[in-house]
Amino acid sequence: MTTTGEVLVRLLEAHGIEIVFGIPGVHTVELYRGLPATGLRHVTPRHEQGAGFMADGYARATGRPAACFTVTGPGVTNILTAMGQAYGDSVPMLVVSSVNRTDQLGMGRGALHELAAQRDLAAQVSAFSHTILSPDQLPEVLARAFALFRSSRPRPVLIEIPTDVIRAEAGHLDLTVRPAPEPPGPGPAAIARAAELLRQAVRPLVVLGGGAVEAGEPARALIELLGATFTNTVNAKGVMPPGHPLHLGENLGFQPLRQALREADVVLAVGTEFGETEMYPDPQELAFDGRLIRIDIDPGQLARIRTADVPIVSDARTALDALLQAVRAPNLAGDGRERAMKVRTEVQALWWPAIAGQRRVLDAVDRALPGAVIAGDQTQPVYGGNQFYAPARPRSWFNASTGYGTLGYALPAAIGAKLAVPHRPVLALIGDGGFQFTLPELASAVEAQVPIVILLWNNRGYGEIKTYMNETGVPPIGVELVTPDFVAIARAYGCAADRATGLDHLDALLQASVGRSVPTLIEIDEAAPFLAAEG
Repeated sequence: MTTTGEVLVRLLEAHGIEIVFGIPGVHTVELYRGLPATGLRHVTPRHEQGAGFMADGYARATGRPAACFTVTGPGVTNILTAMGQAYGDSVPMLVVSSVNRTDQLGMGRGALHELAAQRDLAAQVSAFSHTILSPDQLPEVLARAFALFRSSRPRPVLIEIPTDVIRAEAGHLDLTVRPAPEPPGPGPAAIARAAELLRQAVRPLVVLGGGAVEAGEPARALIELLGATFTNTVNAKGVMPPGHPLHLGENLGFQPLRQALREADVVLAVGTEFGETEMYPDPQELAFDGRLIRIDIDPGQLARIRTADVPIVSDARTALDALLQAVRAPNLAGDGRERAMKVRTEVQALWWPAIAGQRRVLDAVDRALPGAVIAGDQTQPVYGGNQFYAPARPRSWFNASTGYGTLGYALPAAIGAKLAVPHRPVLALIGDGGFQFTLPELASAVEAQVPIVILLWNNRGYGEIKTYMNETGVPPIGVELVTPDFVAIARAYGCAADRATGLDHLDALLQASVGRSVPTLIEIDEAAPFLAAEG
């Protein structure tokens, strides 16, 4: 017979899923029975959290979801952190888990991996979670998930299937994929009102968020037509080209940018929630003295922070295309290049001194690995790069310093990104503390022959937290870590590994990574002389 598990993998392939991240267990083996008959690739992480981060990196590099298979109980609780990161940053991810037999659900009889309400745990970090109680429900619930990924704010979905349902006969199911709806478009009245405000604006300012990642062309055309200044969030890096003269700089935690936002007579915010993680290290409530136009695919978002004068529920590209047509003529008030240069200069004057060395490192990456995708952790050069790094294209810089803010993200996320875009160099930028959260995923990368580069920033502890504790007068307890010989460990896993002793050596190590079939670990000592601010 054909089981529900076998039908599931065929439906996943039909919906466009290319890869599954998972660790088989006794509760999920029936999900694997049909895999060889599909074109799906399976990658085995060393922890379910790693599976979720890999799926996250895959989705951020492509915009398309990957799938994760997890066992009942601990498999689900292990992946919840990764789902939380994806939820916070609007990343699509499909998690398929087993759950105990239907006659055991909620009974509390001590079944293996039993949770009283597993689905309810996942509901906090997913767009929806659903229990499949009959094979007949599977096509419809999957269709709901993929409709959400395509047409709404993309976030994780968990589908749990009792073990008896996974094994049940499902050969009668129709495997025809249901068409997913198009994303919502803007209402004509809202576009007309927004266009009128923008035409009249003297100091228009545009904020591009992660929701604008596929809207680079109309965003640039509209900004240049209006002569509007702009800023972008971390997840919108690359939407506008590097060095654009209308760019104000980044990080709404800096006073010059907040002041520019307040002084603008019209602010157009596209796909951003104005989250506090975009204001590191000094999040504050934002003030708007002018009119606020907000474009967001999530209607609930339009009522948060400050109610928009013109709320537009729409996919960003569709709305910006419509605005571009409605505005038509250039803004005759002149462009904002002079204002942008002034604010940009003021913002750069506030960069902390360590950025000088961090820029040298990322400049070396650009020289040796042009067009690289960089997946970052919560580590000092990532916080620095959030201020200054300017990739040439979107989906090239993302990290766990935003949204949920998890440690250990960069390594598995880079693995997922490399599997998604094998033709591009992919680099994990991670600190020694975060690296120890998911270090065993080096084995997953070697096993899957994923030749990423791991740039390991070593300050022998939780340096960011230590600095914060010292600044606030708290004794620095728990932040000095025992750090192992990472180069030896990486070599033991089968990776190439070395320590960079200078910029020329770093260049050589990065260039040597090209063409390998295994990961390359490059350790950088934060105290190295070539990183000194005056170096």
